[in-house]
Amino acid sequence: MNVTLIFLAAIGAIIIWWLSGQRLTSKPWLETGSVQLPAHDDARRQQSPVPAVKLGLFVFLGVVGALFSLAVSAYFMRMASADWWGMPIPRLLWINTAALALSSVALQWAKREAQYCHMESLRPALVTGLALAVFFLIGQIQAWRELTAAGYVLTDNPANSFFYMLTGLHGLHILGGLAVLAHTTVGAFSADVQPERLRLSVDLSAIYSHFMLAVWLLLFALFAGWANDFVDLCRTLLN
Repeated sequence: MNVTLIFLAAIGAIIIWWLSGQRLTSKPWLETGSVQLPAHDDARRQQSPVPAVKLGLFVFLGVVGALFSLAVSAYFMRMASADWWGMPIPRLLWINTAALALSSVALQWAKREAQYCHMESLRPALVTGLALAVFFLIGQIQAWRELTAAGYVLTDNPANSFFYMLTGLHGLHILGGLAVLAHTTVGAFSADVQPERLRLSVDLSAIYSHFMLAVWLLLFALFAGWANDFVDLCRTLLN
């Protein structure tokens, strides 16, 4: 339960920080009068409001974060059982992690190029991010095959079940993001693409990719045993 509260607190802090950067906490009734504002403040006032789809994405990511935090909390509680046996981490997961991280970097690059409408650089960045994310999913399936071939099947022990369940749940979310990213990539090659709409789509894809990378790093640390050491350290400090 402590892990759940910490995870939710981190998500809440990120959301509050993001909202503060969007001037959603400003008080327009206190900004009356003939006071001349600096030029950069005028520019911020002229910015378009936050799109509803972007707010919806952050709400969705909050729900997804809560779902994974509950699953991680259940993982820690189940570890205390006597029938829990650890399982090895395939080396392929390191390569998959690097591929997902590079995909997130490529989409951040695409986001930057989309802001300046550099289509020559935006298109290869989107293709690279999409290809690396697909490589990650294929690598995850291959890791499953290696584990099952070695005898670590789903119903062998609770550790195996949690591994397949958490990686499968994460893979489904990656697959959903790939559908949007593929649509964005195809749209970038269209002749009649709308720059504002494309810019928003790339921005949303980058945000989603960064979030899924953060979730996977948490899961990878969990499977590797690093998260257990961190939790033990936190308990020692609290006690």
